[in-house]
Amino acid sequence: MDPVKAAIWCIESRFTAELTLDEIAEVSGVSRFHLSRAFGVATGRSVMRYVRERRLSEAARQLADGAPDILSVALDWGYGSHEAFTRAFREQFGLTPEELRARRDLSSLALVEPLSMHDITPAPIAEPRIVTGKPMLIAGFSGHFSMDNTQGIPLLWQKIAPHFGHIPGQRSYVAYGASYNYDDNGAFDYIAGAEVSSFGDVTDEFARLSVPEQLCAVFEHSGHITGIAQTYKAIWQGWFPKSGRKPEMGVTLERMDERFDGATGNGVVEIWVPLRR
Repeated sequence: MDPVKAAIWCIESRFTAELTLDEIAEVSGVSRFHLSRAFGVATGRSVMRYVRERRLSEAARQLADGAPDILSVALDWGYGSHEAFTRAFREQFGLTPEELRARRDLSSLALVEPLSMHDITPAPIAEPRIVTGKPMLIAGFSGHFSMDNTQGIPLLWQKIAPHFGHIPGQRSYVAYGASYNYDDNGAFDYIAGAEVSSFGDVTDEFARLSVPEQLCAVFEHSGHITGIAQTYKAIWQGWFPKSGRKPEMGVTLERMDERFDGATGNGVVEIWVPLRR
């Protein structure tokens, strides 16, 4: 079963009660890491952010209907104090619960409605090859991102482009994008760069990443690079549930060789996803 659809069903049927990522992952039949990655690539947000946004949206409806006691609303939706509820509410909607109750108008609020399970069905994907990736060293430029904020990744590629071919110790003209250090909130680090023979001559302007030997499923994304998110959806929502394989929390690699045209963004990108042995 698609773990993302199972998670949405779990959240929507139980989100008035206390919910944890562990419980949602258990219902979905996958690990916390697997669910966090799958849900993130499918929806653009973390699991618990979706839970929080749905709860606050329902709380907003109650306030707009004139709920007499804001603290009771806060407690109903999992907040232990008026202050914590007000802080979260203002962060999501840009106004306080008191202001919304006085206004009684939801038209200016971006309420988060239940996700449609039909809208997140992935496209089919070709079977990957299973390989053991060798250890490697990558030097390039890096940043910290989240599933709902990846706009800075293309900037890393723009930044590395003038240096490509001239990075100290660069081993080939194959470019690598690596995602690593994932957390349960959908945050991760990303580096855009190239393989180097050692870090000894790499100057301080470059970030460094040591990639261990990993068993990987290697998928191919064909077309423009802007469509790669759809390929990730197909991997995490489609291939993993059907294959019976389990992901490993390693380094996911995007490998771009001579089949990819960096000037146009078109071509073939290999996606190396670590697997549990």
